[in-house]
Amino acid sequence: MTTIGAAGRVGQYTLDNGLRLVTAPASTGQVASVNLWYGVGSRHEVPGRTGFAHLFEHLMFQGSGNVTKGEHFEEVERLGGDINASTSSDRTNYFETVPEHALDRVLWLEADRLATLREGMTQEVLDNQRDVVKNERRQRYDNQPYGTALERILRLAYPEGHPYHHPTIGSMADLDAADLDYVKSFHKAHYGPDNCVLTVVSNLDPEDVLARVEKFFGPIPARDTVPEAPDPSLDAPLGGPVRDSVTETVPAAGVFIGFRVAPYGERGFDVMHLASAVLGQGQGSRLYRSLVVDRPIAADDGGAAAD
Repeated sequence: MTTIGAAGRVGQYTLDNGLRLVTAPASTGQVASVNLWYGVGSRHEVPGRTGFAHLFEHLMFQGSGNVTKGEHFEEVERLGGDINASTSSDRTNYFETVPEHALDRVLWLEADRLATLREGMTQEVLDNQRDVVKNERRQRYDNQPYGTALERILRLAYPEGHPYHHPTIGSMADLDAADLDYVKSFHKAHYGPDNCVLTVVSNLDPEDVLARVEKFFGPIPARDTVPEAPDPSLDAPLGGPVRDSVTETVPAAGVFIGFRVAPYGERGFDVMHLASAVLGQGQGSRLYRSLVVDRPIAADDGGAAAD
């Protein structure tokens, strides 16, 4: 184990198996928050296998070697905690907030599914969650007004074969093609302690947190091999605007504009993240005030900088 350093009261450590731990003090009561950030997202998928990173967000709650289907959710909620997960282009994260006395239980649950998820993965589980994800795609993309806008913007902004060319939800055809052996191999390739940043925010002493994390995660070996991540770099800018016009049955005409920005983690991304909030998030944003309130030519607005 090595200590990377600390900034103020934030501690950073790396276990021998490569897991990176960040500790920070809580500002409220006897509460602990746990966030596991895995370095796998839709950009790490290969052609013909899109949607797998997001599919795993679902599969991770369907039981492991020592936890039954749905037990992880039920256990955290029984303890009075909150639990959820999310997937983006570059990462998948799982997070819980629980009473501080339940921290050990949450760490054990997370360590168990990291180490033994494949033992609880069956064809029935895969088929069930594949259908759940396909229904999610229908509800949020295919059958939702303006639902395909993001997918179309990505296709325009990034060329065929680029890791950002497709959305995290994946395609129906690729989801249908998912087989159990490949799904297990995806977990083995991307879910290891050496591909995880674990953050614990609590009122516990950082050394105490470190000891608990060592206890539950320390015995889990690092991945045997690390797959090469697809290169997200681009040879050149677009060179000018590219457009797509779609005719659909929607409540009103919609305009969606996307820009390539600096990668997540760089200063330029932070600037654009702030700019998107100032311009297009909430009724106090500049676009809302200008286009909805002052000159009512639009019904709503929105903006985001995707990570």
